Amino acid sequence: MSKSLSIAIALAIGLSAAGSSAYAAPCKDAKGKFTKCPASAPAKPVKCKDAKGKFAKCSAPGAKPIH
Repeated sequence: MSKSLSIAIALAIGLSAAGSSAYAAPCKDAKGKFTKCPASAPAKPVKCKDAKGKFAKCSAPGAKPIH
C-alpha cells in the first residue's frame, strides 16, 4: 500500500508542476529566449445610441453610450 501511495503522491506533484510551468514564462520567442510580453488587447469600442434608440456615432448630439 505504501508503494501505491508514494506513486500517487509523485504523480500529483508531477502534474501540479507541469500545470504551473505553462504560466511561469508565457513570453518567449521562437528560440526560447525571454522577451517582453506584448501589451494586452485594446478595450472594446464604446457603442452609442441616439434618443430614438438607433445606433449613432458617440460624437453626435444627444448620443449616449450603452453598456
